[in-house]
Amino acid sequence: MKKIVNLFLVSAFLFICMPANSQDLKFGHINSQELLTAMPESDSAQATIEKLAGDYEQQMEEMRVELNKKYDEYLTNRDNYTDLIRQTKEANIQEMQQRINNFEQVAQQDLQQQQQTLLQPILEKANTAIKDVAEEHGFVYIFDVSRGNPVYFSEKSTDILPLVRTKLGL
Repeated sequence: MKKIVNLFLVSAFLFICMPANSQDLKFGHINSQELLTAMPESDSAQATIEKLAGDYEQQMEEMRVELNKKYDEYLTNRDNYTDLIRQTKEANIQEMQQRINNFEQVAQQDLQQQQQTLLQPILEKANTAIKDVAEEHGFVYIFDVSRGNPVYFSEKSTDILPLVRTKLGL
């Protein structure tokens, strides 16, 4: 709903602000997700992120296996333990569970940071190419159709994806 309201407000603003010679104004659109997918840098960034995620997942799995092993051993021998040993083993199991939870949180944060670090130059390159194409071809606005579904899409709006792909040599 918010996207529709925003689109309506932008459309109303453009309608009000358009001069009588609005025929000269050029509007374009692009699917930025499609552009990013076509960029070879995205593939290598995605591969790096997936490898890191796999490494983290493998480490968490090893930690879980160790925890399950200790927990099973505890359950099997719990009745034979003294109170002190039982409490110590329970505390050890809880600490291991906490370490796994902490590792998972830190790993998730690191993955997000790595993704941002790797994708930022790619996004900047794409945005620069979009801006250059818009300026070279005299576009007033470029709408990103990947960020929401436009309510109305005129044939007068030019899809600049082919122009940007050419600009980037894709």
